[in-house]
Amino acid sequence: MYDGDSFYTLTVWGQIGLAVVSLLFAVVALGFTRLLVLRRPLIIRVPVWLVAFITFVWASPQGYYTYYRMIFDGLPAQSVIKAPPPPEDILALLTFTGPITLSAHSVGVLGWLMFVVAVWPQRGKCRNAAD
Repeated sequence: MYDGDSFYTLTVWGQIGLAVVSLLFAVVALGFTRLLVLRRPLIIRVPVWLVAFITFVWASPQGYYTYYRMIFDGLPAQSVIKAPPPPEDILALLTFTGPITLSAHSVGVLGWLMFVVAVWPQRGKCRNAAD
């Protein structure tokens, strides 16, 4: 399924580094989502999750580009962040109907993990709000 994926053009150490960077980004995104939804009612947590996920999709390419600058000589220092992704791109990532790449599918999985973190019951932490 991922035969032509750019991940496989990296060296083994490049692949390991990219996997480590991705895991680090995922832990930060999940922790940030948890922090944002703590003590919030469920009705607020879902939109917060969506904004957090869109922000990740929008801003994370800069972090990955920084990693690529470390492993590839000659890449210029530049911003690769563009306009926020349109809703159809976000939907395609979450429904796995976008590009058939490891990157797109892992971002979709991360989005759903962020959702689980956002809606996970918070017993005793949210007064007067339905969890």
